[in-house]
Amino acid sequence: MVYVLKINHRNAKIGDEMLVFWKENLVLLAVPKTGSTALQGTLAPRASMVLRDPPHLKHAPCYRYKRFLKPFFVQAGGQKPELMAIVRNPIDWLGSWYRYRTRKDLIGHENSTHLVSFDDFVLEYCKGQPAPFADVGSQNKFLRINDGEIGVDHLFQYEQWDKVIEYIENRLEMKIILKQKNMSPKMDLQLSLHVEEKLRAKRAAEFAVWELGRR
Repeated sequence: MVYVLKINHRNAKIGDEMLVFWKENLVLLAVPKTGSTALQGTLAPRASMVLRDPPHLKHAPCYRYKRFLKPFFVQAGGQKPELMAIVRNPIDWLGSWYRYRTRKDLIGHENSTHLVSFDDFVLEYCKGQPAPFADVGSQNKFLRINDGEIGVDHLFQYEQWDKVIEYIENRLEMKIILKQKNMSPKMDLQLSLHVEEKLRAKRAAEFAVWELGRR
């Protein structure tokens, strides 16, 4: 069977669901802002289980999966599914959050970045307790378990979609055709050099986990 996958890398939305492929012993985690919405929406009919709600389960990070869902799967059928996830370059990831929070329906809300520059957004993100508009979580924390180890078996960089698709096609024995659709106008989100240097210093772990993704 051929699946047509329409992806908008530039303005990807938050992933909608965690997918469980029981026969293939694979779980696709929904890492926010990694372009997984199109992928998950396309693969959902093929999945054995789709976790859309509640939010703390559908976006369960590795440590929560290991604590709550892994024991359930072991009890249900004695399986320990392998985990797959996508990780995005931290600057691009933050840019996606920034753009997402500039939308009109958020104007006046504490999460809005409508009147905030990208530099200021990133500087706020670097703080220990950022303001609500820059409190967007951490890919590093999402992907690690309590002992600090990476919690997924298969980690792919968002920037290497060919590797993502190739792996899924082989693992699920299916064919996916990539098509780009509805490309949004690109915003100029170039960081100032000193802001990028501060981000890399303060959030070095975010870059380290991205470097671990398959290329």
